Amino acid sequence: MKSNSISVAGLLFLVQLYICVSSNKPWQDPRSSDTDVTGLALIMVEVVKAKATECANKINDLLKRSPGDQSLSSCKDKYYSAVINADIPSANEALTKGDPKFAEQGINYSAAEAKSCENGFSGGSPMTDLNKAAHLVATVATEIMRT
Repeated sequence: MKSNSISVAGLLFLVQLYICVSSNKPWQDPRSSDTDVTGLALIMVEVVKAKATECANKINDLLKRSPGDQSLSSCKDKYYSAVINADIPSANEALTKGDPKFAEQGINYSAAEAKSCENGFSGGSPMTDLNKAAHLVATVATEIMRT
């Protein structure tokens, strides 16, 4: 019978590849070389948080230039209130307590918030690249949690 699940070595490779490709310098998280699937998921939760924080910082910068922009304000609420203050901490806690399904749900919400932020703009979004990246890291994290 053929299995659809990926090996821990395969997951490790994907995490290391993602971290190297997505950063401005080629680095790897040293914890990833000797951890299990839960450890890889926890590393990816940190990556999701870092990307959400990057998005929130960009939104703050854009709001300084356009303080009344409702789409940006909505995105700020999504990234700060939902992702950084709720989804990430709950996913981290769930993984630490051995509940990857609940963690996956929190990270799925994070991916949905990135999409919702992007869809909140009529016309072009100044957040497209960051929203896509935030959605991607959340998707990678949920795939690891499903393993």
